[in-house]
Amino acid sequence: MELSSADWSAIALTLRLATTVTVVLLLLGTPIAWWLARTRSRLKGPIEAIVALPLVLPPSVLGFYLLVGMGPNGPVGQVTQALGLGTLPFTFAGLVVGSVIYSLPFVVQPIQNAFQAIGPGPLEAAATLRANPWQRFVWVAVPMARRGFLTGAVLGFAHTVGEFGVVLMIGGNIPNQTRVVSVQIYDHVEALQYSQAHWLAGILLVFSFAVLLLVYGLQHQRQRAGLNLGV
Repeated sequence: MELSSADWSAIALTLRLATTVTVVLLLLGTPIAWWLARTRSRLKGPIEAIVALPLVLPPSVLGFYLLVGMGPNGPVGQVTQALGLGTLPFTFAGLVVGSVIYSLPFVVQPIQNAFQAIGPGPLEAAATLRANPWQRFVWVAVPMARRGFLTGAVLGFAHTVGEFGVVLMIGGNIPNQTRVVSVQIYDHVEALQYSQAHWLAGILLVFSFAVLLLVYGLQHQRQRAGLNLGV
């Protein structure tokens, strides 16, 4: 059994979506993670809760509120329409927005943990060498937290690839525009095309297993490095 052109199209769209979302998440999640790792503000708890909300909120609920908010009568939808951008639901851009929100904790939390593991020592040492805050962040914090960045990028990418509820609510099922692999599998099952569904599901299964191996390998390396340093 070979994959159909519709299957390949869904795979290509999924990879494009996951890549775009991962880049956006790294750009957006890094300053959030840095602030959460360093701040003593009373707002830290509420912000952490908001970031982690997609972990416990049902995808259909999140997708519903995003659909309403980005729709023609929602606050985001009214802004995008005023800017001449139309509405985001049932577009690739809408999938990106929904996926960024849904996968945010999978990127922010590993990076935040990596920043917290650095401790104040290296940053204080850099400060004594007259490094300004930006230099301390770029030349000290980011390199030392590189495993956290890699873990976050891998988890964010993988979580986006495996999305279903949110992307279906926001994007629907439009070929070559919003039909990702998870939705394509659902279509095959609805049509009783179990052989095609097995192929796509098997690809996601192998991919997910490889991602977990990589993440656990990074965690074990971090633990060994900590032991070698006497941490």
